[in-house]
Amino acid sequence: MFWDTHTHSHFSGDSQADPGAMAKAARDAGLSGICFTEHLDWDYKKDPELFLLDLPGYLTCMEELARDCPDGFSICAGIELGLQPHLANRHQALLSEHMFDFVLGSSHVVKGIDPYYPEFYEGRSEDEAYAQYFSSILENILAFDGFDVYGHLDYVVRYGPNRNKFYSYEKFRDILDEILKELIARGKGIELNTGGFKYGLGHPNPTEAVLKRYRELGGELITVGSDAHKPEHVAYDFDRAAGLLRDAGFRYFTVYKKRKPEFLRLP
Repeated sequence: MFWDTHTHSHFSGDSQADPGAMAKAARDAGLSGICFTEHLDWDYKKDPELFLLDLPGYLTCMEELARDCPDGFSICAGIELGLQPHLANRHQALLSEHMFDFVLGSSHVVKGIDPYYPEFYEGRSEDEAYAQYFSSILENILAFDGFDVYGHLDYVVRYGPNRNKFYSYEKFRDILDEILKELIARGKGIELNTGGFKYGLGHPNPTEAVLKRYRELGGELITVGSDAHKPEHVAYDFDRAAGLLRDAGFRYFTVYKKRKPEFLRLP
């Protein structure tokens, strides 16, 4: 069965969920495991303290949960790094000091602003804002590739003025292809993030066309995550995941343990 490899608990600044409750929700959903990917966003100008992570407390909690979890179910400790080019050395130092099971790299801040906030879109067209977001992903990859998987590649369309109404892979093909080629060249994966369904987009993040294009270009590393911040959102719409991945050309999904990928056959 699937793992949910993108989840958050109260160790992330935007969640109040109990880690034990998140793990129980994953077991109740019939999953084989869960990986917590708590936020760490340094230099988050809107609220500098919001996405700082109590690493000692988090890692201790993960050890206790993993020790007490029932046979046949696994709990892994990951991290979601909010990437910005000037943080590359700091991120590298962090990963040299701490061993995580899984490192998810994500773009939450572009030129000091999170696309979650309306001011990111002020003074320019929606397409221009989206293009800048995708360009920032490429900048992040070129500055730092110490992550395993790049998270929710089209995160920006969750929050744009029209969200994904006028967005498509084809419209941003050039920059998206460049991103995917750089990830593949560096041995990095992408995720099927079902949070897009939760946000009412009608598609995962990234869209089906991006997933398919990653596979067409030779990409093989694909994780499945809900981006859940509450127990009720764990494994959100995972009943769609196997079909979406098969349609994109995948026969396996990926789980990381101690930074090593394991390929598991689609259920």
